[in-house]
Amino acid sequence: MLSEKANDLGRLIGQSAEYQAVKRANDALQEDRELLGALQRMEQLRTEAQRMLQQGQQPTAEMEQDLDQLLTKVQGSMLYQRVLAANENFDKVMVQVNQWILEGIKKGATSSIITLG
Repeated sequence: MLSEKANDLGRLIGQSAEYQAVKRANDALQEDRELLGALQRMEQLRTEAQRMLQQGQQPTAEMEQDLDQLLTKVQGSMLYQRVLAANENFDKVMVQVNQWILEGIKKGATSSIITLG
């Protein structure tokens, strides 16, 4: 029974406007090769800088400049802003869903009535 209810909840979440907005925004991001490339390059630079710091080295000025330029480009993208906004809205929905689940758990833990369906 619990798995069925969880499956139903997952289906409803997947059909929500907030989840659909996340899906559309991420699909659009996957189609924008230039923006996707900039994000991937930023991740590479971040990983490389982290490795250098762990080895006691400082990232180069060129790396920092490249990262700043990429960050400016990415943050200025309307598509990227749409992805961020969609994810933020979906996160808010999931926080609310988790709150409802916790409330249900509390009620279920104090209820003397046992239901199996």
